[in-house]
Amino acid sequence: MLASRGLRPSRVLGQNFVVDPNTVRRVARLSGVGPGDSVVEIGAGLGSLTLALAATGAAVTAVEIDAGLIPLLTSVAAPAGVEVVQGDALRLDWVQLLSGDRGRESRRPWVLVANLPYNVATPMIAKVLDDVRAIVRMIVMVQREVGERLAAKVGEPAYGAISVKVAYHATASVLGHVPPTVFMPRPNVESVIVGIERRPEPAVDPSRVRPGRLFEVVGAGFAHRRKMLRQSLAGVVEPEAFSHAAIDPTLRAENLDVAQWGRLAEPPPVSGQPGERPD
Repeated sequence: MLASRGLRPSRVLGQNFVVDPNTVRRVARLSGVGPGDSVVEIGAGLGSLTLALAATGAAVTAVEIDAGLIPLLTSVAAPAGVEVVQGDALRLDWVQLLSGDRGRESRRPWVLVANLPYNVATPMIAKVLDDVRAIVRMIVMVQREVGERLAAKVGEPAYGAISVKVAYHATASVLGHVPPTVFMPRPNVESVIVGIERRPEPAVDPSRVRPGRLFEVVGAGFAHRRKMLRQSLAGVVEPEAFSHAAIDPTLRAENLDVAQWGRLAEPPPVSGQPGERPD
């Protein structure tokens, strides 16, 4: 297909196309979508996963950044009823994309499915979690190390700031491994399939702790993850915050779950008011 149009995979865009039919059917099955569901696929490429998603009966919108691939993708996917959109997922107007009406956020739940290149996977997922509440579930193929960080739990070696970001908004797990042989060209890394399910509400009440403040504290902690929290958070949180949050200041960033980070980032008690920490 590529050769017939004088095209080749782009290293700049990190293109590794899925060419194994069993793999795309597996991802479509794990997505759990079917008739009546709305799916947005990021990085649709040559349309193999796109067709597997359309075969479930779901309404699929396929987004592809590579303008050179759009005619080929359209020829493959449009006959299956797929809407094809050319654009950069990191700069998309998501309200318009998911609703069709600029300025009106979609009230329908959406599922995002994607085969994401290494260089955009983490910022793409963080952006969707932060800004696109209409997307309630994600099924993504990513490099194994990235997937392990997205789904890591407190105390695990891969646990980091992005793990806390995901846990704030959602629950995540590695659903399976994908060998390099299912891609063209074949990458030099292993991949995994990660499932991310948005929580009805964030794990930390935004009325108690602003998200910006929470992730300022989290980022500072993991910027020096081998240091004790009283060192890595010096100047970021007040020393008495540890006692108010009932957190040992000799712990390290990898030892705190999202709820503990939330307590540590809470504003200090108002002077003259009881300093009891809410349960």
